[in-house]
Amino acid sequence: MRSKALACLISIVISWLTFFIFSTPAIAAIAQPDRTPLTLELLQERLRSPIPSEGTRILDLRRMEIDLRPENSAFRDQFYSLLQANLQRPGAPMGLDLSYSHIEGDLTISKLGLRAPFYDGEALSPIFTPTEQAQLKRDRRRLYRLSTLSQSLLITPAKDTTLTAPLQITVFRGSLKLMQARVTGIADFSNTFFLNRVEAQGTQLPAGANLTQVRFSLPASFASANFGRDVQLRNSIFFGKADFNQVQFRGNVNFQGSEFQTTANFNQAVFYQPANFVRVQWQGNADFAQTRWREQVQFSRGKFSQSLFLTDATFEKSAIFRDAQFDRPANLRGATILDRADFSYCTFGRNAYLNVPGLQFDADEAKIFGDPGQIGRVISVPTLSGNENLLRELIRNFRRLEQISDANQIDYLRQQLRSRLLLQQVIGTNLNSASSDQLQRIGFTLKQANVIVQRRDQQPFRNRTELLNLDEIGIATYINVRDRIITTEPLPPLLDAWNRTSTAISWLGLSLLLLLSRDGTSFWLIFGIGLVTVAYFSILFWISDRWRRRYPKPILPTLEETIWVIVLATVLTVLGLTAIFQTADRPWITLLSWSIVAVPIPLLLLLLLYRQGRYHPLLETSYFMEEGTLRQLRILIGRLPTIPRYPLFRERYLPIPWNKRWNWLNYFDFSFNNFLRFGFNDLRMRDEHLPSLIATLVWYQWTLGTLYIALLLWTLSRTIPGLNLLIYFK
Repeated sequence: MRSKALACLISIVISWLTFFIFSTPAIAAIAQPDRTPLTLELLQERLRSPIPSEGTRILDLRRMEIDLRPENSAFRDQFYSLLQANLQRPGAPMGLDLSYSHIEGDLTISKLGLRAPFYDGEALSPIFTPTEQAQLKRDRRRLYRLSTLSQSLLITPAKDTTLTAPLQITVFRGSLKLMQARVTGIADFSNTFFLNRVEAQGTQLPAGANLTQVRFSLPASFASANFGRDVQLRNSIFFGKADFNQVQFRGNVNFQGSEFQTTANFNQAVFYQPANFVRVQWQGNADFAQTRWREQVQFSRGKFSQSLFLTDATFEKSAIFRDAQFDRPANLRGATILDRADFSYCTFGRNAYLNVPGLQFDADEAKIFGDPGQIGRVISVPTLSGNENLLRELIRNFRRLEQISDANQIDYLRQQLRSRLLLQQVIGTNLNSASSDQLQRIGFTLKQANVIVQRRDQQPFRNRTELLNLDEIGIATYINVRDRIITTEPLPPLLDAWNRTSTAISWLGLSLLLLLSRDGTSFWLIFGIGLVTVAYFSILFWISDRWRRRYPKPILPTLEETIWVIVLATVLTVLGLTAIFQTADRPWITLLSWSIVAVPIPLLLLLLLYRQGRYHPLLETSYFMEEGTLRQLRILIGRLPTIPRYPLFRERYLPIPWNKRWNWLNYFDFSFNNFLRFGFNDLRMRDEHLPSLIATLVWYQWTLGTLYIALLLWTLSRTIPGLNLLIYFK
């Protein structure tokens, strides 16, 4: 029994070995189809019988072994001459298909096209169709203008440009297909104008390629190609879409001075050596999503007219964008910066910014450079969730570079996102506790609401994106409701109301802090608010002290005094408003917030004062006193607005003189003293026969001033570089 089992096992093993040995060549034949050596006879036969394809004729040289090495020069010369003679024939253009072929030696495309005068004004060959001539003339006019501009910038003009030979370009009229082809030598496409499509998906070019000054009139695709050595694409133009996705660039890459007039797709490309994209014009979207850069890449002096996508890209070495121009956003969502990214001297248009959510960045190992005061303003993060660490690293980065304004701007952005999150927690609908009717009111359908209720009964929602896991909820619905939903632990109604109330108070305080001082990052904003406040309360003090009654004996200011008060108050207000409108993100909202705090209560006190009238002793004497022993510039941080009751101390204070022409300055001085603790005289309120409403008005400004001084000192500590570094690196 055992011998039979052993014999069966041996036969099975022999069968598997036999199958593997004899099936391996077949499998290899499927993976690598047999190629036919190209001879002159076979070439002439293919030339006589081109195949139709998409309305044109194609010379079929697919799956060929083509030997173009120098030792086979006789065949090589015949190969180029025969192909050139057929490809240049008048009439409909003929394409060339070298897909899946193996080419030994160099492949020079310029020997296959038609040499045509390009830069001068000579007439084009009559073999070109009107469409082809229009394409050639379009580029010739552009180059003529560039040539004229270059000559005009020369210090020494050319001696005689008419004697120089006219520059020429090789024109390839038909389509060129190199899909899955392999060229062991250098592929030379230089100085060629391709009037038709170029399809080179999966091309293997281990020796590199030269595409200098190449023009692609229609879309060109090098998707999944493999460039083993250097690739030269200097001063080339892609009139159609350029497709370099999943390309392996194993040598140096040079796109310097090139132009992409439509979309350029480098998605998932890998750059093993330095890449040069200096002075490249990107007229369409530049898609470098999921690319990997093993060495330095330079985008210096480039112009991005549309969006730049660097989503999930990895920069192992430096990424240089110096002096680049961005007209649209640059998306670095999920990108990784391991060395440095330099955005110095860049120009950002009105609609341009750096979108960096999910950016992987460590300030201890990498750096982000940019112009001080600019780079922080163009960095954008849409949400706080998931980006807290990124924002902290960006703040550390700019503090280490001593770019305090940019660090403060990022911190301001962080607090803005935090304020938005707090507001969402106050007014948002909790997916884990909302009823079906509440879910429908914010945008869900009845079916979707029921699905959400069933899902949370099984497992509560942990974040908003889990909604996308439900088949009934699409991306459009999620985008519509994402700002109105939250996912927190369900709480009893009373406790939930308390949490929302405390969160609302935190949101209100943070919002005022952001609106009035940009979270302590803008000295001029807080200074402008201080000027407006001082001018406003100066008017209130002057009115309450000088406009007392008209009958029976008027106590009113003179016309001259009224004019001077209005003029000075207007000047201070204009200066303050100028600072606010130049520094605040939402100046009108800032002024509204200031008005809510500073305007209603003082106006109500003044209204009550005039409604009840004033009938008290010392009615014809000012409520405000000045210390008569000294007259000097003073900083009175700890001073209270009311004079002491001690009789001997009280003798040092005298009422401000109404009969002096400069008396109106005292009200502005008192407002400065009471609000900023700064003034020329020690001015205070008297403690006898003082209406309580006026005392309340003065103490209200004093309270606001105390809060203002704390905010001002905090702002100064964050905006003065030396003090800032002392605080954060102690």
